[in-house]
This record gives sequence, structure tokens and C-alpha cells, in this order.
Amino acid sequence: MPPAPADRPHQMFATSLANGLRLLASFEMGEPALGNRDLAERTGLSKASVSRLTYTLCELGFLKYDAQARRYRLGSATLAAGYPLLASLSIRQVARPFMQALASEAGGSVSLGLRDRTHMVYVETCRGHEGMAFRPDIGGAMPVWATSIGRAWLAGAAADLREEVLHRIRTDHATAWKAQRGAVLAELEAFPRRGFCLGLGDWQRDVHAVGVPMRVPVDGETLVFNCGVPAVQLGPRTMEEVIGPRLVRMVREVEQAWLAGAGLS
Repeated sequence: MPPAPADRPHQMFATSLANGLRLLASFEMGEPALGNRDLAERTGLSKASVSRLTYTLCELGFLKYDAQARRYRLGSATLAAGYPLLASLSIRQVARPFMQALASEAGGSVSLGLRDRTHMVYVETCRGHEGMAFRPDIGGAMPVWATSIGRAWLAGAAADLREEVLHRIRTDHATAWKAQRGAVLAELEAFPRRGFCLGLGDWQRDVHAVGVPMRVPVDGETLVFNCGVPAVQLGPRTMEEVIGPRLVRMVREVEQAWLAGAGLS
């Protein structure tokens, strides 16, 4: 039986694989194409290493090269690699009608996400209308510290795991943590009383959002729902007094439907 990951010697770590994955993770929303210099700056790798990795990833279909722009874009193999995860999350199908009802009622968007290190990744999203300036979509990654969905994950996580993630944020995103520390701690303190966490323009200035974690783990993960609404549509305390409690009710309904479908209710 292989040893647990924490007990494996450092030499088990595949540096080349890790570097290739770091390179793929360099692509962000709004920047679909990157050159070798961009990739070298974002990963800290040498240009020679980047060249070898981009060649290999292109051969495998994870990147494609735009000869005219002299830049790389993510390839279809990247999307295909993530599909089995999405397909296995049947909670998405259970939650979707509840999410769409709230999105339409609130005139915003309702999303479901899970944690990836210090970010939250959307695995489902429903919109109340198509005119929103901020349009989260499946695969979108948001920082834990600056968003309602991330703060709600922290509030719902076990204490040791929460501290582990906070330590990583303090270490890897020191400047951002310094700016958001007060807001994060205030939301964690308020969560037991309210049942939700807020992000009032901290990530997108013109969007206010509220997040609620599921109390029932799904495949060992704590999943979190959020609801974002354009700030211009909101009164002074609409998120705290209306949208937040409404999202809590929606999450409880999803949990009941999920447990009933699994035969555990």
C-alpha cells in the first residue's frame, strides 16, 4: 500500500509535471493568449524551460500556438481533462432549478463553487438576466479572501483546514491579505449569527454578493453557493436583510433535495 502523501519523501515530487501545470494555471480570465515572456514572468521559469514545456503541451493538445499573434492559448485537452469532474458533480443538476429561481428573483447571478488552493472555482452558475456587467461562468476562479463565496468557504471549513488556507493566503498573497484581512475576519465573526458572508464590492466594485456554504459535504468537499447582484439595484441593506437570508433558505432546500435523492434524508 503506498504511503500517505504527507509521508512521501520530497524526491517523489515531479518537478517537470508541476512546472507544466503551473504554466497552464498562468492563463486567466480576460487574458486568453500569452507569450513565452509572459509565461516565464508568471511562473518564474527560464525561457528555455518555458519553450520546452509549451512545445510538449502543444503536442499533447493542452496548448495551441497562434502563429499570427505569436502567443499560446489553452487547447481543447485542457477542457476535456476537467469534464469528468463536472460530470461527477451531480449536485449541479439538483441545485440548478433552485439557483435559477433565486437568480431570477434577485435579478443577479447564483453560482456554486469549490475550493482550489486559495481560490474558489465555479462549477455551476445561473443568471437572472443577460445584462449583468459581471458574468461569472463555469471554471471562473475567484480569490478566497476578497469574495463572499471564498469567505463563506472559510466560515464553513474545519478549523485546521481553514487555518491552513489562511496561512497560504498570508504567505502567497501577502499584499492582498493585508488589504482584506479586516473584512475577512469581520465576516468570519458574523457568520455564526447570520449564516452567510458578504462581499460588498471587494472583488468587483459594482457587484455585491453573499455566500453560504453547504453543511453537507459532497464527495468530501465543502461546496459554497453565492448570489451576486449589481450594486445599483440594491438598497442600503438589501444584501443583509433580503438576499442573504433568501440564499440561506435556498441552500437548505438544496441540501434537503440532495439528501432525499441520495436516500439519506
